[in-house]
Amino acid sequence: MALSVEVYRELSGLNDFGFRDQMTRSGLSVPSNSAEGYERESNKELIRFLYIAKGSCGELHTQTIIGMKIGYLKQDMATKWQQETKEISAMLGGLIKKRKAFSGAR
Repeated sequence: MALSVEVYRELSGLNDFGFRDQMTRSGLSVPSNSAEGYERESNKELIRFLYIAKGSCGELHTQTIIGMKIGYLKQDMATKWQQETKEISAMLGGLIKKRKAFSGAR
């Protein structure tokens, strides 16, 4: 969730509304979909929402690369966010794998 807050705060002054909106939506989607999946109280639904969160994490990773290349993000910040999105994606992947094993889902 910390990354989502950081992205939202850092981009609040960006004049390119389309880029800012897309990137903040991706950032907010990761913890929001994880939480929604847990609230569904079904392992199948949890897995589905974790996959959505993982996809949003991939979007955010790509957007940090683009943001850096077009000069919207400083390299150090973009690199930090790219590393964080990789870590979060790996954690989500591990959680999905565990939940699938728990339920026998494929």
